[in-house]
Amino acid sequence: MSNFFQQSTTLAHPFRPFFLLAGVFGVVTAIAWICFVFGGLSLPLGWSPVHWHSHEMLFGLIPLAIAGFLLTAVCNWTGAAPLHGKTLLALITLWFAGRAAMWTASWWPTGVVAVIDMLFMLVVAIYMTRVLLRHGNKRNLPIAAILILLSIANLMMHVGFISGDMQWLKIGELMALGLITLIMVVIGGRIIPLFSINWLRNQGAQEGCVKSFAALDRAALIATLLIIPADFFITLPWLTGTLTLIAGTLNALRLIGWSGWRTAREPLLWILHLGYGWIVVALLLKSAAAFNLIAPTAWQHALGVGAMGTLILGVMTRVALGHTGRPLSLPRFGVVIYIAISAAALARVLAALQLLDYRTGLLLAAIGWSLAFATFTLMYWPILTRPRADGRPG
Repeated sequence: MSNFFQQSTTLAHPFRPFFLLAGVFGVVTAIAWICFVFGGLSLPLGWSPVHWHSHEMLFGLIPLAIAGFLLTAVCNWTGAAPLHGKTLLALITLWFAGRAAMWTASWWPTGVVAVIDMLFMLVVAIYMTRVLLRHGNKRNLPIAAILILLSIANLMMHVGFISGDMQWLKIGELMALGLITLIMVVIGGRIIPLFSINWLRNQGAQEGCVKSFAALDRAALIATLLIIPADFFITLPWLTGTLTLIAGTLNALRLIGWSGWRTAREPLLWILHLGYGWIVVALLLKSAAAFNLIAPTAWQHALGVGAMGTLILGVMTRVALGHTGRPLSLPRFGVVIYIAISAAALARVLAALQLLDYRTGLLLAAIGWSLAFATFTLMYWPILTRPRADGRPG
């Protein structure tokens, strides 16, 4: 049995099981939520259904994508061997334990649910920190620190539930949204222009059209970072509104500099530019919401369904190919994944802006989201469970 786990292809590298789980869980959570909203599905949640739904997206689904990407990237950053076999299975088990606790939360003491739910992200953060320190890679320590802060945000939501104080739930949720935005801005700023330049070079085009400016990058990162503490000052909405307007503008300028329209012939690239564009939309909508111009649910869903959903699928579809030794070419009909998630994001945001009937928008968003994640799962299952095409380990 021990040899089976050590030799299992699916457990050969972190991205394999975590990307598969992200695909499956993305479908499960969407269907469960729609069954609750439209069918009156009763789950032993204990939590407010709305906050449970938010929590499971932020601390159930998103950590899968984060772990799959970062635990793979840290090997490239440091040269460390990938987490695999029984050790990787143990980490996966922690994630399952957290979901089981949250989906049956009313059956257990609230403190026990909180501890079990928080273990996965904490262990990932500690493991990453140890690997980075062991290999002297201090440049990426801030990313590990963000994971620890995400665990604190999760704790805040649990404290809010345990105490009945909705303010803790709200602050924990906002902090998580801000930290995940920061991760997307950091990682997106690294991979999107780099991937675009490499593709343009291979096409014989002028990669010089993809421009990054160090000062602009720093300013965009700082502005995005400052939104997180600003959200704690609930009585000063103008502060959040101003900072998000600045961050949205700076990230828009950054995105324009990457010349995404020049990658229109390559779905694996334009989807990443589109996903980053949703970050810009979410930040600008958040600014408008802070000044009471629109409902706050608009920016939350532009960020959650638009930016997070699009970038998760965009990154997974590309990384899964590259790290299994396959050509960087989207499988046939794979563009359905991108069309479906884009339709889901648009429908959900339009519904939040009251430009589309709420029930219709919610149903369309759920269908698009489920189709995107289900298509990814079915299409990439063989890729993620079979040996590398080039015969190399991993």
